Amino acid sequence: MRLLFALVLIAFSGSAFAYIGPGAGVSFLGSVWAVLIGIVLAVAAVLIWPIRYLIRRARRRVEGSGGSAPPPAE
Repeated sequence: MRLLFALVLIAFSGSAFAYIGPGAGVSFLGSVWAVLIGIVLAVAAVLIWPIRYLIRRARRRVEGSGGSAPPPAE
């Protein structure tokens, strides 16, 4: 009921003729930019993770199959 009342008030309210300075817009755009970059980096990290795992696994196989035994410890 409260939500309906709030929506009716918003729908039928008049213009406020209020000034919003450029600083508010810049702050809003900066916040949106930060959230979007965060989402992109999170998705990239999840997608790159398996590729990094496969590269590390391949490097270990190449290093491990050198055929030479490590020198004995003294």
